[in-house]
Amino acid sequence: MIKDLEPLLTEKGINPTAMRLLVFDFLLKQEAAVSLADIEKQMEHSDRITLYRTIKTFEEKGLVHRIQDGTGATKYALCNADCSTSEHHDVHVHFYCASCKETFCLPDSKIPEIKLPDKFKLKEMNLVVKGICEKCA
Repeated sequence: MIKDLEPLLTEKGINPTAMRLLVFDFLLKQEAAVSLADIEKQMEHSDRITLYRTIKTFEEKGLVHRIQDGTGATKYALCNADCSTSEHHDVHVHFYCASCKETFCLPDSKIPEIKLPDKFKLKEMNLVVKGICEKCA
């Protein structure tokens, strides 16, 4: 039930508005990462700007993470429970299926530590593996 999701948003410091609850509920039901356009299709009577702000808030509060899978469309997936406003811990591999065009989080496949030269500062890391998913194989 959607009302049961309110405490989960509140825990992250997110005001549980009706739209935020609907978007969160939608994201919980997804097996693959989704784009803003995917969310927009599901929320027929919603405003694109409101959806964008909702996703942006979710990202800032550590509820979702952004995935650049090389398709040109940013996709979003729910974060691990330990992500927060100050730090995302979703340093895992993503898999893009060339057949169904879906992008999946592989949380058990961690990105190895990358040694950077002195004075280089890591801001973001993304590793996308491309191939055919088990559904399409």
